[in-house]
Amino acid sequence: MSLGDLSDARVVDLFAGSGALGIEALSRGAAHVDFVDNDRSARMTLEENLASLGAQSRARVWPLGLPHGLKRLAGPLVNADLVLADPPYGGAQAREVLRALGEPGVLRSGARVVLERHQKDEVPEKAGMLSRVRERQYGETVVEVYEAQGAAHDAAGLEGDLP
Repeated sequence: MSLGDLSDARVVDLFAGSGALGIEALSRGAAHVDFVDNDRSARMTLEENLASLGAQSRARVWPLGLPHGLKRLAGPLVNADLVLADPPYGGAQAREVLRALGEPGVLRSGARVVLERHQKDEVPEKAGMLSRVRERQYGETVVEVYEAQGAAHDAAGLEGDLP
């Protein structure tokens, strides 16, 4: 799947690591990306990557553990057009984050969530206000697109391959 044109989009990159997905969003025109990662080393690498690209003014790095840290992200989440989530494989974090993002009032209607998970990490088709609109499998990795209820359930612009 591709992120498509993200002109002026507001993006939240959960479990950001080095920031590859969020930086890709910036390269596709996103106005701003909030990067979230609890690992200090990953955040340092992310900040170096943003600096080398001169993208610090279009980004904010949050040192938060997830899913509990989502409460501190209320502003960025409610304004997000796209949330990227690549939690560690083999745990319940994918399910927990999806459930928290699906709570009423967390995301605006029409916001998309792109979740990357291992095929053995089970997640529901519907999580509160979120409904799965697309799913692709790449080997043992599954990429799913969810959309906040109240919007047209199409995944236009989400074709091709994610990096």
